[in-house]
Formats: sequence, C-alpha cells, structure tokens
Amino acid sequence: MSHKIVNLRVRDVRFPTSLEQHGSDAMHTDPDYSAAYVVLDTDSGLKGFGLTFTLGKGTEIVLCAVKALAGLVIGKSLQEIVSNFRGFYRLLTSDGQMRWLGPEKGVIHLATAAVLNAVWDLWARAEGKPLWKLLVDMDPKQIVSCIDFRYITDVLTEEEALDILVKAQEGKKQREDQMLKEGYPAYTTSCAWLGYSDQQLKQLCSDALKSGWTRFKVKVGADLEDDIRRCRLIRQMIGPSSTLMIDANQRWDVAEAISWVSRLAEVKPLWIEEPTSPDDILGHAAISKALAPLGIGVATGEQCHNRVMFKQFLQASALQFVQIDSCRLGSVNENLAVLLMAYKFQVPVCPHAGGVGLCELVQHLILFDYICVSADLTNRMCEYVDHLHEHFTSPVVIQDAHYMPPKDPGYSCEMLEESVNRHEYPEGDIWKQEIKK
Repeated sequence: MSHKIVNLRVRDVRFPTSLEQHGSDAMHTDPDYSAAYVVLDTDSGLKGFGLTFTLGKGTEIVLCAVKALAGLVIGKSLQEIVSNFRGFYRLLTSDGQMRWLGPEKGVIHLATAAVLNAVWDLWARAEGKPLWKLLVDMDPKQIVSCIDFRYITDVLTEEEALDILVKAQEGKKQREDQMLKEGYPAYTTSCAWLGYSDQQLKQLCSDALKSGWTRFKVKVGADLEDDIRRCRLIRQMIGPSSTLMIDANQRWDVAEAISWVSRLAEVKPLWIEEPTSPDDILGHAAISKALAPLGIGVATGEQCHNRVMFKQFLQASALQFVQIDSCRLGSVNENLAVLLMAYKFQVPVCPHAGGVGLCELVQHLILFDYICVSADLTNRMCEYVDHLHEHFTSPVVIQDAHYMPPKDPGYSCEMLEESVNRHEYPEGDIWKQEIKK
C-alpha cells in the first residue's frame, strides 16, 4: 500500500502547568507546556502523529507555519517520501520562498519538525515497529540516505557516517537485548523546578530516591545565594554518590556564568546546562575552558537551531555534553546527523526531554544512538520529567530510573483524543474554565 497523504491537520494543545510552577526556571517563570499537534491522514486509513513543543503563547504561530508547509506534504505517498527522504527533508527546508523565514531555525523549523515527526511515525506504523526498532533494523546505507549532509561535510562526510554505522554493527544485537532487558539510564528534573518550595524539593527528592533515582538536575540562575542554599540542600538529600547537574536556561553573560558556577562548584555538579545565550558558541567555549579545572562540563542543545550549530559547538570544544531535542531540530533526519557528529568528536549525547511528549519522542533516538552508533553508556543519560504522560496512547515506561524501550508501533507521540479535545486552545473545556477564572 502506498499510504498517500490526503490531509494534514494541526491543533493547538496547551496544558496550564504554570498554575503549579511545573517547568519553571530562571528564564521561563510561568510555562504552559504545549504542543502544535499534527495528524497526517492517508488514503489507506493509516495515520501519522507528530508534534513540536512550545510553552503556551505563540503556539498559534507554529500552527500557521505547519499549515504553510502542508502543501509540500499532501499528495505525497509514504513510499515516495522514504525512498528519497533526504530529498523530502530538503523540500521542506529549502523552499525557495519559505526558507527565508529560517533557514532551518526558529518557528519554521519547529513546524518542520512537527511535520517530519508525523511522517516518521507514519513510516514506523506502516512497518509495524516502534521507531527505534525501525531505525535499528535499517541498513546503514538507508540510515545515511535519510540525512542531509549539506553544510557539515567539513566535519562529517557521507562515507564517514556510513563507516561509523557499519563498524557499530558488531555487538548490535547484544546491545539491543541489553536495552530490552535493562532500559536506558535516565535522570530526573522533576524534583527541583525553580518555583518549588523547599518542602516540595525535600519531599520530591525523598520520593525519587526511594524509586531508585540517582541522577538529579536542579534549576538555577535567579539568585546566587538562594542557588547555593538550594543546591546544598539537594546535595545533602541525595548524598555524595548521586549525580547532580545544574541548569541556568540561558540566564547569564559569559563572565557571570563562570563566576556563578564557580561558587556552586562545592556541590560537585557534573555539568552546567545552558549557561548563556544558546547561540553563543564562543561564549560556551570560554565557559567550558574556565570550568574544566573544576571538573564541571558544559551541556547545551535544547535550543540549538540546527546541525550546523552543533557542528560548530563540537569544533570549538564548546560543550562536553550534547543535548539533542526531538522537536527543535528537523526531526529524526537532522538528529541522526548530530548523533554521528557527536560520536566522531567523542562527546556523549544526553538528550533534552520533558515538556509535552519530548520524553516519548527522544527515547527512540537515544536507544538508536546506543545500539547503532555510540555503543557506550559512559556519562550518558536521558532526561525525564514526570508530567503529562497520561495524555498519550503509548506513554513512556520508566523502570528503576531507566527508559524501557517502547513496544507499540510508531513514534509514541499520539495523544488521547479526549485529552486533545479538553486541552485545545482556546475552545477546550480546560481553557474555557481558566478563562472564566
């Protein structure tokens, strides 16, 4: 069956997480976790589901961008797309008029991710496999054919990418069996949002420790003395052997970041995440160099525009942990390029997740990375946030602080129709109630 795409629907789905300060950090004090949610209809009845993550206001702009791309998708068959996936990726990102809105960055790239995520979901469903398994079972040449190498061949050529994937075929089956049995290591961000009270922090850390969590991330950046106090509190709660990371969400200038994090070195953080502007590659390099003697790495990537910026971050030794995002980059296609570049530079990948559906999506990519690219778990873990999974038909499964590989066909981002209806903005029941207040 060709699975010709006959329609594309996109909806504005928002959750009022700001009411309880879930997701709050130094720069995003009142986020409403939201999604531009895409459904592809085909002539065979099979559907593909995709999304891109937002923080509430402005989601309607992403919807406009998705609708602007719809004409490039409707009428194409799944076979036509996947037989030349690199070409289809370029079709979406290189339209002679629309690329001016990016290119490959900002709202238009978020929209591209939502559409491509739905296409990958459709492909995995057509094959009857979860997306990670679809990728793992692919021939290395087919994987490479999905990637647009334009602008990155000075760092990674098609031939080098193929060589990496071919070499990783050794031991692949054992690693897949290991993941099915043990899962992929995770860390939690849910205990220490910036807006949480000390009592909440203590209770959540205590609960997490009882559930087997040993890796914790703390939001910092609003007030130095308060950060020192909160980080000491959490380090005391989790003990010296647990892993602690800190995240400033782009709050500081370069010199300020170095000074601030140096003051927090006593709690022994593994990394400082997003210490400055996500676009400042040389600034990240300066911070990395200054913090290296303290044993603190720099992590970034959740707002890194595209594979070209990741290339430069790696070239400049500006990060020690690569944080891919399944909705910021151009879906699976572009993330594959970043995973391969990170491997070449021997920098561990620790994906950004959380939000709405990001955990569901990115688990597939990190499973593929371990099984088919990196073959290494050293200093590697995937973020987990325990909000909103109940709204998905195939929610993530966490067992002993590990992501267990999804079993259902697709990319795990189909939402329950009832949840979409209730949370659609502004007509859903949830928002009608909030607006009345």
